[in-house]
Amino acid sequence: MLKWPNIDPVAVQIGPLAIHWYGLMYIAGFGCVWYLVRKQLQENGWWKRCISEEQFEGLFTWLILGVVLGGRLAYVLFYNPAYYWQHPLEVLFIWQGGMSFHGGLLGPVIAGWWFCRRHDLPFMALADRFFIVAPIGLAFGRLGNFINGELWGRVTDVPWGMVFPAAGSEPRHPSQLYELGLEGIALFLLLWLTRRYRWPTGARLGLFLVGYAVARIFCEQFRQPDAQLGFLFAGVTMGMLLSSVMLLAGMLLLWYVFTRAGQQEARHG
Repeated sequence: MLKWPNIDPVAVQIGPLAIHWYGLMYIAGFGCVWYLVRKQLQENGWWKRCISEEQFEGLFTWLILGVVLGGRLAYVLFYNPAYYWQHPLEVLFIWQGGMSFHGGLLGPVIAGWWFCRRHDLPFMALADRFFIVAPIGLAFGRLGNFINGELWGRVTDVPWGMVFPAAGSEPRHPSQLYELGLEGIALFLLLWLTRRYRWPTGARLGLFLVGYAVARIFCEQFRQPDAQLGFLFAGVTMGMLLSSVMLLAGMLLLWYVFTRAGQQEARHG
């Protein structure tokens, strides 16, 4: 049995100003995604030829807003609407945790589509490049959850079971680390390796949707359901339900892009 390291959620305190680890994880994640997407654009000759530096910075700014606003609003609406109805100002306290990945996905997709349409940029091709490296951001987010001692797993007797003080004295699965490994590191490596192959536009976005959904549904088997929601029905959690919709969307997108690519190849063959 292990004990949660009881990390102070505040990384730096300067007078009344408190810099939280959770916020630093977001900054680190955004920074890595910014660098790796820029690297991809430079490698394939897109940089400054198909998208200017100003457009890239503008797009990235809108994507960040989409992640933060979409993730927070989805958490408020899907996971804890009653609490935030009574404490509306706390909707702004994102450093305390409480972000929904599924909203953090939909938000930047909408923001990115709007920006690309406004600036005549290829949305789906850019989405592929962003979602190849998006799991890095997810990994930092899950590390932030672990530092905060939140989103712990279910009670277990495995040797690596961990005691989280806020969850009682029983050892639990460190499900934040499971998600960090699967939704973050493993999914990133899988998507990054696909750069070696020529795939139709949109295929990597579809693979991300499927890969994340499968990893999340698996990890939900070990994660403690949110106390205010519990199981929705028959052992199904909100995370499973939203991920199932995501899985279906990813499979449909993969079917569409590969079918379309096959038809185009047949016409030109």
